[in-house]
Amino acid sequence: MLGNITVVFGYLFCLKNWNSSNIYLFNLSISDFAFLCTLPMLIRSYANENWIYGDVLCIGNRYVLHANLYTSILFLTFISIDRYLLMKHPFREHILQKKEFAVLISLAVWVLVTLEVLPIFPFINSEGTDKDTSCSDYASSGIPKYNLIYSLCLTLLGFLIPLSVMCFFYYKMVIFLKRRSQQQVTAVPLDKPLRLVVLAVAIFSVLFTPYHIMRNVRIASRLESWPPGCSKEVINSLYIVTRPLAFLNSAVNPIFYFLMGDHFREMLINKLRQYFKSLTSFRT
Repeated sequence: MLGNITVVFGYLFCLKNWNSSNIYLFNLSISDFAFLCTLPMLIRSYANENWIYGDVLCIGNRYVLHANLYTSILFLTFISIDRYLLMKHPFREHILQKKEFAVLISLAVWVLVTLEVLPIFPFINSEGTDKDTSCSDYASSGIPKYNLIYSLCLTLLGFLIPLSVMCFFYYKMVIFLKRRSQQQVTAVPLDKPLRLVVLAVAIFSVLFTPYHIMRNVRIASRLESWPPGCSKEVINSLYIVTRPLAFLNSAVNPIFYFLMGDHFREMLINKLRQYFKSLTSFRT
């Protein structure tokens, strides 16, 4: 099954009529698919309050969760940049809109996020008693002092900088639209790209911001210097609430693949139909 899925993805990626937006969306869908593969283990462990899969899968599971989070953030950022460029260059003549450049950017995102997430490994392990074992989140394990330093760096590089870039291009879009409205020149529909960037900024604000704030507060609350009057249980409870909120992005991301307007949905569905039809005819 995994081999078939790999063939489908590889075949889809070779479509000649894909543009940069479709490539970013496709990589976003791969990231979400990897996240979905971790859900059965997570559901089973949370339901039974016990982790039975060992250290390797514990670390791998946490890696996929955080890789999904930060690749989603970066691909949403590049989608916003692409939407701005599409407004200024509707015929995609800019070098940043070329398919080859989007492929290189996508590969760079995966490499960068992997390097960002690798330091999580020393902070995570499955631990427990003879009867029960848990796969702790890295904010709740490891040495708090070093963990906090890493978490702050990850928040800056993986969240705040992409958010700033996205807000910058949102601002550039608004300025561009104001100038166009004053000149009364509308070569292409401009409201859809703007709505897409607004939606991306909203996802950042609603889903990702509470998680990053509470993750750092949760780690800081484990320090010995943390004021004793502040309830660590309340902080931990709030942090637990923000985790599924952040990873809810995988449920919201399909809005981008199905409402982008660049025929991504049609190309994806048609190619899947062709592949499975050819697979069926081959077997018969």
